[in-house]
Amino acid sequence: MSKYDYNYEEKPAPKKSARLEVWDLLSILTLLTTVCLGVYFVFVFLFPNSRFNPLPPDNFDPNAIPTVTPTPIVLEPTWTATIVDVTETPTLLPTFTLEPSPTSFSLVPPTKTPTITPTPKAPFSATVTYIDSTIIHPDAACNWQGVGGTIVDANNADMLRMTVRLVGIYNRKTKNELTVSSIAPAYGKSGFEFFLGTVPISSKGDLYIQILDQAGLPLSDNIYIDTVNDCSKNLVLVRFKKNP
Repeated sequence: MSKYDYNYEEKPAPKKSARLEVWDLLSILTLLTTVCLGVYFVFVFLFPNSRFNPLPPDNFDPNAIPTVTPTPIVLEPTWTATIVDVTETPTLLPTFTLEPSPTSFSLVPPTKTPTITPTPKAPFSATVTYIDSTIIHPDAACNWQGVGGTIVDANNADMLRMTVRLVGIYNRKTKNELTVSSIAPAYGKSGFEFFLGTVPISSKGDLYIQILDQAGLPLSDNIYIDTVNDCSKNLVLVRFKKNP
């Protein structure tokens, strides 16, 4: 048989299946990456303000009118003249020496000028003292505080039915009370009294007392009084006396 004779009975050899090489995988991966990048750039180009754009453009309004930024004008420094202060030295003029003049003297010593004692403006004046309240209220012990006193004329005679007013603030409460003399005989025939409280407290000039006439006009100045947190001084004793 010739070497060129073909044997029809022999079966053809099976074809080998194609295998994906490493370079083929890299080519496919590169192609997919290129396609994804192309899609990403097209998306960013079409939608530049999307959150996928790392560098979004500034919002620019094409219809906005540009504003003019004024540039401050800087003036050139000017030359300032320096004033030279020239002080003239004063020339002293000769002075005249006064001659001594005779001094008059007298053998009679000078007489002192008597001083005038001021007269009180109000008809009545007052003296204020602080005593133990048990002198008037022995049963109250230290559980009492108040104001009391008497009214007398220039001859120390008791004046009855005189109106007395107490005004001010005591223990953060407003006081504006009236009474008449002779209502509290424990102080004397013209005695009067104002009850303040059961616990002695201290205050400084928050209360004042005065005498009024029948028309309600003051017969004395406002006599300002204090209160003392002391059982031996819990009674304010006020003695009004008519000025001569």
